[in-house]
Amino acid sequence: MLQMPSEEGDLMPRLANRAQFRTSLALVATVLTAFPNSMARAGDKSSALLRVTVATARRQHITPDLPLTGTIQARILSNIAFQTSGRVVRRDVEVGQYVKAGQTLAHLERTEQQTDVTSAEAALNAANAQLLEAQRNFERQQSLLSSGSTTRERFDQALATLRTDEAQVNSAQAALNTARERLTYTELKAGRDGIIVSRSIEVGQVVQAGQTAFALAEDGPRDAVFQVPEILVTNPPNDRTVDITSQSMPNVTVAGSVREISPILDQATGTVTLKVAVERAPADLTLGSAVVGRARWELSPAFVIPSSALFAANGKPAVWILDSENKARLRGVVVQEYLTGAVALAAGLEEGERVVTSSVQLLYPGKVVAVAYGAEP
Repeated sequence: MLQMPSEEGDLMPRLANRAQFRTSLALVATVLTAFPNSMARAGDKSSALLRVTVATARRQHITPDLPLTGTIQARILSNIAFQTSGRVVRRDVEVGQYVKAGQTLAHLERTEQQTDVTSAEAALNAANAQLLEAQRNFERQQSLLSSGSTTRERFDQALATLRTDEAQVNSAQAALNTARERLTYTELKAGRDGIIVSRSIEVGQVVQAGQTAFALAEDGPRDAVFQVPEILVTNPPNDRTVDITSQSMPNVTVAGSVREISPILDQATGTVTLKVAVERAPADLTLGSAVVGRARWELSPAFVIPSSALFAANGKPAVWILDSENKARLRGVVVQEYLTGAVALAAGLEEGERVVTSSVQLLYPGKVVAVAYGAEP
């Protein structure tokens, strides 16, 4: 008689075999997964490093031909102002107008000054009439004294009165002259030939004595005025010659010479004012014309690196240096001049140091990098 195997008895060994099989599969999978990772770690680690290009720091002389943009200005610019206070009633010229010396530019209300002149004239007339009477009395007393018909005391009194009245006439005449001069102050006149370049008054405006009304660019020599970096003016061109070219008409050129370098640095722009004398300016180089100046500037020796190497650290210029282990080190630098596609550094580098010139935004202190083949001089 056949006996059926016990289902419960066979089930347990089969379950145990399946569990062992699954455990073996998991172990094999773990080994297979770990094996390629260990092989990758054992391979060339440099393939995972950031690859950068570098430049070797070398100090060199720089003579850049830098174009400067400026304007033609009058060498003498004078401010014109009324010599008395008052209300402006007329303005005779506009900005850009050419004026001659002595030409009237504006008028103030003159009622008060005219009244003073009238009063001074009346006072002078009265003083002259009184003097005329004193002269007649003196002449009469002088004649009577000669004939013995008057006393010495009366003669001396007539003479004293004459001298007093003469002094009063002189005083009245001086007062009239002053009043007339003050009347002329109500007219503002040009002191020199030139061009009105600015106006600061309007009709109806009350102005004070000495308050600038117009600015006059006087006839005469012209200057090309530029705002240039401080580093340039500390090393001006050897022959101090600057070629001036009209920006709107490149065929209009003239040679100038450095005449004045301002000692004051503009803190906002880091520039100083450079004035180049243009003794024989062409007619096309009018006041206010935009011009370009070119000169060979002899700068102090500096380290020249690509602009891509420059980095900002706390708002100040810096570069990344590689040490012997290719670890990045941040170094602050002093910029001497920004050039086309490059920057000249006055300080911060040492001769022969390697400066990172690419991927500088991906670096941090101590990061190990790989130098791209052929990029290191």
